[in-house]
Amino acid sequence: MQLDIDVQLHYRLKEPTDILMQIEIADLPDQQLLSTNLKLGTYEHFARVAAQEGIGDRIWLRMNDEFTCHYTARVSVDRPALKLANMDAVPLHLLPGDTVRYLMPSRYCPSVEFQSFAATEFGEYEGGARIAAMRDWIIKKMRYVSGSSNNQTTAFDTFVQRQGVCRDFAHLMITFSRASGIPARFTSVYAPGVVPPDFHAVAEIYLAGSWHLVDTSGMAEANEIARIGVGLDAAEVPFLSGFGQIELLHQSVQANVVID
Repeated sequence: MQLDIDVQLHYRLKEPTDILMQIEIADLPDQQLLSTNLKLGTYEHFARVAAQEGIGDRIWLRMNDEFTCHYTARVSVDRPALKLANMDAVPLHLLPGDTVRYLMPSRYCPSVEFQSFAATEFGEYEGGARIAAMRDWIIKKMRYVSGSSNNQTTAFDTFVQRQGVCRDFAHLMITFSRASGIPARFTSVYAPGVVPPDFHAVAEIYLAGSWHLVDTSGMAEANEIARIGVGLDAAEVPFLSGFGQIELLHQSVQANVVID
């Protein structure tokens, strides 16, 4: 599957501001960049730095007055449809070192607090079947409500309120998975069919020796998602962080399937 991505961002800056941005698709074995173009307004400084796990780049910028960005890309996604039920969890003592941090509680994912719930609610399942049961529980129990959460909302808040957006549902999935001893990380992505059109967030779960994308919003399948970056939770993968006063003037995010 091929996707066309088109992102336009416009912010007003109250003062000279340092900006850290991560919006470009990562070039990976299961998603090949066919074309890419990034147009920025006038800047004082531009530098690429490595992102978490070496997946994608972050860009440091220093800009005055306003920040404008237009990013376009075409990506070919070559990833099979996800069949969770057939996948085994990796025993804890056999986990690779780079997955261990994704077992731990984090700012938005207080997984220790959910160990009893996960054991009671999903204890009859193992491995991928347990992850599938968690995904289905979230899709069934949660309501997608735009504007119902903010950058302080944790997985516990989402669990109690039974509503949120894709970011919140990803945090809840990650929390459930870690509470069950299965590594899970937050992944920012582009995906077609996201309503309203925006940057999207999913969970990525470590099963059968590799990472697998799981969308708990029910809006996208693993074989139609393009990764941007990964982290413990949303705090490590913001699409844009302004280190100063910034005001959003316009944002447009489009991810469309290429029709031959």
